[in-house]
Amino acid sequence: MKTVFSTYNSIIDRVNRIAGWFIAILLVVMTILISWQVFARFVMGSPLEFSEEIARFIMIWLTMIGAAYAYRKGTLISVDVLIEFTGRKITKSLNILVPFISIIFALALIIYGFDLLDRVSSQTAPSTRISMFWPNLAIPISGILILFNSIALIIDEFIEKGDS
Repeated sequence: MKTVFSTYNSIIDRVNRIAGWFIAILLVVMTILISWQVFARFVMGSPLEFSEEIARFIMIWLTMIGAAYAYRKGTLISVDVLIEFTGRKITKSLNILVPFISIIFALALIIYGFDLLDRVSSQTAPSTRISMFWPNLAIPISGILILFNSIALIIDEFIEKGDS
C-alpha cells in the first residue's frame, strides 16, 4: 500500500514540476509583454491594444496555478501561531485537518469553476476577442491541482507516521 501512495505522490510531484515550469514560462511571457507595452506607450507613443488584457489573463493563470503549486511546496502564507504552541499530536492532527479543509475548498473551486465556464463560454474579451472560457479555465484546473496536492499532503503525513 505504501508503494501505491509513494507512486501517487511521485506522479503529483511530476505534475507540480510541470506546473512550476508553466508558471515560469507565463511569468517570462508576462514580463516581456508588459515591457513591450511600456516601450510602445512611452517611447513609440502608440500603446498596444491587447497587451493589458492578455497580461490580466496571464496573471489569473499565474495566481491560480501558483497557489496550487505553492500549497504542495508548503510555501503558501499561513498562520503558524497555533502550531507553535501545541504539542506534537495536535500538530499532526492539524497537518491532516488542513488538507481535508483544503479538499472542500478545492471541490468548491472545481464545481463552481466548471459552472462559471458554462456561463462565460459565449462571452469574449473586448480587445482580443478571446473567449472568457480560457482565462476562467484556470479556476477548475487550480481546484483539481489543489485537490490532488491535498491528498498528497495527507499521504505524506501517514507515510511519515508509518516511518516513525
